[in-house]
Amino acid sequence: MRERIEKALRKSDAEYTEIRIESLTSSRAHFRGEELDNIGSSKTLGGIVRALVKGGWGYATFNDLSNVEIRVKEACESAKLVGKGESKLAEVEPVVDEITATLEKDFRNVSLSEKKSVIEEYNKIILHYDDKIETSTVAYNDGFRKVWYGNSEGTYIEDERPDVGVMLSATAREGDNVQRGFESVAGGAGFQIIEGLQEKAVAAARRAVDLLSAPPVTGGRYTVIINPKLSGVFAHEAFGHLSESDFVYENERMKELMVLGKRIGSDMVNIIDDGKILGLRGTHKYDDEGVKTRKNYLIKDGILAGRLHSRETAAKMGEEPTGNARAISYKHQPIVRMTNTYIDKGNAGFQDMIKDVDLGLYAIDMVGGQTSMEMFTFSAACGYMIREGEIAELVRDVVLTGNVFETLMHIDMVGDTVEFPPAGGGCGKGGQAPLPVGFGGPCVRIQNVVVGGR
Repeated sequence: MRERIEKALRKSDAEYTEIRIESLTSSRAHFRGEELDNIGSSKTLGGIVRALVKGGWGYATFNDLSNVEIRVKEACESAKLVGKGESKLAEVEPVVDEITATLEKDFRNVSLSEKKSVIEEYNKIILHYDDKIETSTVAYNDGFRKVWYGNSEGTYIEDERPDVGVMLSATAREGDNVQRGFESVAGGAGFQIIEGLQEKAVAAARRAVDLLSAPPVTGGRYTVIINPKLSGVFAHEAFGHLSESDFVYENERMKELMVLGKRIGSDMVNIIDDGKILGLRGTHKYDDEGVKTRKNYLIKDGILAGRLHSRETAAKMGEEPTGNARAISYKHQPIVRMTNTYIDKGNAGFQDMIKDVDLGLYAIDMVGGQTSMEMFTFSAACGYMIREGEIAELVRDVVLTGNVFETLMHIDMVGDTVEFPPAGGGCGKGGQAPLPVGFGGPCVRIQNVVVGGR
């Protein structure tokens, strides 16, 4: 493959050219209620050529590897039609490397019938948990992606990227009251991570049923403690996307807000994106431009410390590339994306965080939400009231909303343990979803949070 890529690259007359070829072997099995809704497997092979001329990018995708040289010519011609300015691409040292995945139990060697059997048990556990369970959704997906990457600067990388996961969802009904419980597990370690999840299935069903009798939270402003999963989602959704430099570079208002060195959080706030953490879904040695991933402080001690870059945004903004150019498949160009984003640990124990809270809320996980610039709205999976320093009753319809910069300034305690939940799903941006990412954090206490409810 290396010879094929390098031979095709020599046909380029662009200032810069890269070729990324991918093969993907995948399978799926989905239950909806008692019915097996979807099951099957697939194998795909394709690639993309990207060429840069006078600041303009040209692209050509393909599935026939015998014509890669022609696709290089096409990408170069497209770039010439677009480019009218100056090409800017941060310099990186060329590398030659091969990354081989290690799977404890390779899901490619597990039969489709065994995969179906494993999740069918989870589905039955949910459906038989309680008479109030109305339906279920249990979905298994796996994919083993092999990537061959080469560019006109001499970089050549072969990279194996496995990912397997299961999603467990329970829906309970009592009259017009409908509630949902949700659990998921995903990662790249092998098929064994989705085995033995009977307790997860019970937990999803139990939450759906328990929420039927839980009262809606009373709306107002509270001292809120968010659990590690929700703090990770907050770091990713509310702040991480603001740190993606393609967004900042193209937005004058964000340029004014996201000034490096500016205080944007209390001094105990540290938010990091790190593509090198072993075992997480956003972990890769190189991004899709052949740049090494690294640990990037976005906020350090409350000060805006960095941004996430592709080679192009790094050059345009006069900063270093960070290894954050990622593409969801060979059908797409790489864009600036997060890897594993988290809030770093502080020094508070959980009991220390709740003991002086007369009336507050402990918000758990997330089931939905949206962001618009610096404003966010997140729906927690559920919550518990905090009354006179103790965890009290379960509540539902917990919606947190606010301005991310004000919220960061209102963080007054950060837990002493960081957790990275092995959750499924993924990040969406620019029509590319779901991209596997990791997120996490400790419990975080925030003052004066607007909580929606009744």
